[in-house]
Amino acid sequence: MTGTSPQPGHKPPWLKVRLPSGAAYNRLKGNFRGLKLHTVCEEARCPNLAECWQSGTATIMILGDVCTRGCRFCAVKTARTGTPVDPDEPPRVAEALARMNLRYVVVTSVDRDDLEDGGAGIFADTIRETRRRCPDLITEALIPDFRGDVAALRKVVDAAPHVIGQNIETVQRLTRYARDARCGYEQTLDVLANVKTLNSRVYTKSAILLGLGEEADEVLETMRDLRERDVDILTLGQYLQPTRKHLPVAEFVHPDRFRAYEDQGMRLGFRYVAAGPMVRSSYRAAEFFVEKMLGS
Repeated sequence: MTGTSPQPGHKPPWLKVRLPSGAAYNRLKGNFRGLKLHTVCEEARCPNLAECWQSGTATIMILGDVCTRGCRFCAVKTARTGTPVDPDEPPRVAEALARMNLRYVVVTSVDRDDLEDGGAGIFADTIRETRRRCPDLITEALIPDFRGDVAALRKVVDAAPHVIGQNIETVQRLTRYARDARCGYEQTLDVLANVKTLNSRVYTKSAILLGLGEEADEVLETMRDLRERDVDILTLGQYLQPTRKHLPVAEFVHPDRFRAYEDQGMRLGFRYVAAGPMVRSSYRAAEFFVEKMLGS
């Protein structure tokens, strides 16, 4: 793999992004504020926020903005208990989305280990209401692992989103280093495999963040593990430290290495791989692919 990576303390030029702007961005921002909707685009400080919003893609975060897990790379707020569940959230989200000119929505949530079903019921109702109110909107569910509970997972699968994603985040060796102890490498793989078992027609998706100290052979091993579970879509992006309290960046991975991973992923049999420093799990290139697949 070619390309030289700069030292972690010096952000390379390929990671510079413009400040969010544009008519579509401002309109969606106003809508989200007015309807009191959380977006992971903002909560997780996504660098592609403006690009995605301008193209008609947004990621809505349900079940509050407080996560009950404390992954060391994530900017979302954490606590032992999440915010009170709003039973009216599913129709409210669907109504809000019906007012917006979106092509693709990702519905995600914080982890809610304080709830009996991990929030799967509200998650499923939100997907179902969104599909009812917005029949032309492509819907992706980027889900928690629900502690591996297949019954909870079934609720979301039965709501029939077009895509279901669960992010593996990093290689097996670094899982305990980067992710909350209640997460698990094998648990994520099991969730993705179980989705296909419950409904083989659903596209599955996962994501890997690079720059946490992983080796190239470990990345390839993770990619092979995902393909063995018949995962369709993979995204690989650069980890960026949200604050000084979060994990430091071990390496800024050169774009050439991302391109090599993308090529290797396609050879492994993924239907689509989006890899690049600014790529995130909800990334419009992968979403354009899903639009094409669903329209064919």
